[in-house]
Amino acid sequence: MRTVVYPGTFNPITNGHTDLVERAARIFDHVIVAVGTSTQKASRMSLDQRVALCRTVLAHLPNVEVCGFTSLLTDFVRSRSASLILRGLRTVADFEYEFQLVGMNRVLAPEMETVFLAPAENLAYISSTLVREIAAYGGDISKFVAPPVAAAMRAEFAGS
Repeated sequence: MRTVVYPGTFNPITNGHTDLVERAARIFDHVIVAVGTSTQKASRMSLDQRVALCRTVLAHLPNVEVCGFTSLLTDFVRSRSASLILRGLRTVADFEYEFQLVGMNRVLAPEMETVFLAPAENLAYISSTLVREIAAYGGDISKFVAPPVAAAMRAEFAGS
């Protein structure tokens, strides 16, 4: 069975993320969406909230599992008996950052490989950072995220 781990903070999960998971679910036997924390990114939503939203949005995919993690990615991938990491590429800037990650992960876990998928062209401009910014100003994010995510973001920023 080919298992791939798709890590991210999913802060929040966007339609671009969902598109990549759907593509991966057609290619791999088992897709683990690994919702993590980041020392570089502050999140208004807790890890549990982000995991719950991902589970809700991806519930239509029977071969997809969503779980949270708070360790090094390579340790998490090993703990799940996987050896493939999925990353999404939207822009050249993404490639430069992802290339650095691949190098670091190869040193930490030479047995692991990273595969890249690009989202559909009409979703490539969506980023969680931009969605959070629009939501913070009360803007309509319904074109960029699933309805449960839009509702959660509205609630999250309601008192701001």
